[in-house]
Amino acid sequence: MEHPGAESPGGGSSSGGGSTSSTSSQEGEEPESPGGPGPEEEEDDEAAAAASPATYAMMEDCLLKKIEISVAEAEKRTGRNAMNMQETYTAYLVETRAVESQAEGQCSPPDSLWRRYSEFELLRNYLLVNYPHVIVPPLPEKRAEFVWHKLAADNMDPDFVERRRIGLENFLLRVASHPILCQEKIFNAFLTKEGGWKETVNETGFQLKADSRLKALNATFRVKNPDRRFTELKHYSDELQSVISHLLRVRARVADRLYGVYKVHGNYGRVFSEWSAIEKEMGDGLQSAGHHMDVYAASIDDILEEEEHYADQLKEYLFYAEALRAVCRKHELLQYELEMAAQDLTSKKQQCEELATGTVRTFSLKGMTSKLFGQETPEQREAKIKVLEEQIRDGEEQLKAKNLESR
Repeated sequence: MEHPGAESPGGGSSSGGGSTSSTSSQEGEEPESPGGPGPEEEEDDEAAAAASPATYAMMEDCLLKKIEISVAEAEKRTGRNAMNMQETYTAYLVETRAVESQAEGQCSPPDSLWRRYSEFELLRNYLLVNYPHVIVPPLPEKRAEFVWHKLAADNMDPDFVERRRIGLENFLLRVASHPILCQEKIFNAFLTKEGGWKETVNETGFQLKADSRLKALNATFRVKNPDRRFTELKHYSDELQSVISHLLRVRARVADRLYGVYKVHGNYGRVFSEWSAIEKEMGDGLQSAGHHMDVYAASIDDILEEEEHYADQLKEYLFYAEALRAVCRKHELLQYELEMAAQDLTSKKQQCEELATGTVRTFSLKGMTSKLFGQETPEQREAKIKVLEEQIRDGEEQLKAKNLESR
């Protein structure tokens, strides 16, 4: 599953990361629904085929072609939280500038506003809930993980804040280059509306549509006919996460040991320097050796700084694997709900048929009560058949809606 325009997750402004997504769950052969293929599925195929040119037009019309987006700087601030307790946090300056004005030679100042990391989180959670078929680009980590002891795990560390600033900018660029996500009004408001944006998002009630983890876990174990494509994707992302996590942990341990080895040479350098002061004949040689030891010990800082850059890119693959798993989990949940709707519809149709013919095919409580208390009157059966027919019509509509949502 490739990202158009992105060679790697760490590609910065060249990333079109979000565009991995929307087509991922639509490509290939459509799985047969539990209720069997129907006319509505053929209509869906025709609609999907007709929508393809529109999708390409949306890609050409993506937001990133109209405006430049950057997270220009980070600033440490102090304020009051929801519990009215003082807290220290980092705010990020989001700047936007119209591409057209630059093409016309106008150098107008960019529009800018400040955002907290929690607001980026809120935006991504909103996109996850409202676009479950899209692999939503990940955010950089909130707190440093897989770190070796020299690096501060503090989320206020200047180096960590700078890496997170770059990651947040990549996130905005990827969303803005995605043909579907870039059309979202909440995202556009995030870039332009500083005051009242959080209230606007919360008023949408998106939290009510969020699936619980228990519900998703239940679907994982109870779905009867999982889609093979999504099962393979889930296994792939699970394995990718496991391998990268292990690699990052090993790398942190190796960095610790390597750092220790290099810094031991710094101790040797100090010993040689002190030794040179009391040796007359070998003083210059010892002083030179001590200097070389100090230079060698200091070189580890540049080596591990470069290693940290590679680790950041590995972490992006790790976070993208989790984004892929989120799509797979949502599909499992939809598939489970689809199977339950099909099963309920089949049951209702069987009940209706039994009432119409007066025969009971399977052992049931209804059959036992009929034997104990006698058969129902024709009027009672007619009333129940009407209720069941109404429920069947509703069930067919619900099954059709679930099929569309799953596709």
